[in-house]
Amino acid sequence: MKKVVTAVAVACIAFAAAAQAQAPVPGPEPRRFTPPAPKGAGRPLECLVEPFMVANVGSSVDGVLEQVLVGRGDFVRKGQVVARLQSGFELAALKLSEARVEFSRRKVERNEALFEKQLISIQERDEMVTEARLNEEEMKKNQETLRLRTIVSPFEGVVVERRMAPGESIRTDKSVVFKLAQINPLNIEVVAPAELFGSVHVGSTGSVNLAPFVPGTHTAKVVVVDKLIDAASGTLGIRLQLPNPSNKIPAGIKCTVEFAK
Repeated sequence: MKKVVTAVAVACIAFAAAAQAQAPVPGPEPRRFTPPAPKGAGRPLECLVEPFMVANVGSSVDGVLEQVLVGRGDFVRKGQVVARLQSGFELAALKLSEARVEFSRRKVERNEALFEKQLISIQERDEMVTEARLNEEEMKKNQETLRLRTIVSPFEGVVVERRMAPGESIRTDKSVVFKLAQINPLNIEVVAPAELFGSVHVGSTGSVNLAPFVPGTHTAKVVVVDKLIDAASGTLGIRLQLPNPSNKIPAGIKCTVEFAK
């Protein structure tokens, strides 16, 4: 009986060993694939601060410069008079047309009573009214001609350069009196890795560092993401806009920008 029990135990041990040998050996758990973050996300990229707009300001008519009212470094408002051309002839023509308008208006008023009494014909009255209207249109034309002798700033900005002085002749096709730059807002130009395409879009924001010129970081909004990628360098252009209401941030400086991951 003892021999039988021993044989059964040996058989059970052998069967368990065989089952364990046939069971698959558990391997390491499979790793989950995590896509890499874009190369430009989460790290600063070099950028350049540029004016929002630059314009060469001249005259829409030929003439001789009489006054220059602003100089390099001056801030100007939109519509502010910055220079004037000699306008003696145009001013005299305007005064003459104004006198004709006043005379024709008085003539119509004086003859209105005669027309009501039927002492003048309707044709004569119509000729006087038409003459008054023609004189008014002539006066408006002379006013516009005189207005063109005044040069105004097309936007709010700063005078970058003054190129002409009083007494110089102005040609509409080639003369530039001022070079103006609008620096509110500012454009932040970035040449970014192509991997950022799709992760940075119009309306996104970036943190701009202007040190050492201006302390702290400033939030700018993305306004342009180029749809054309430069295959040779693997980059694309991104433009942000940075508010500059007090005009304290200068244009033309280098900076860094960091986009959110």
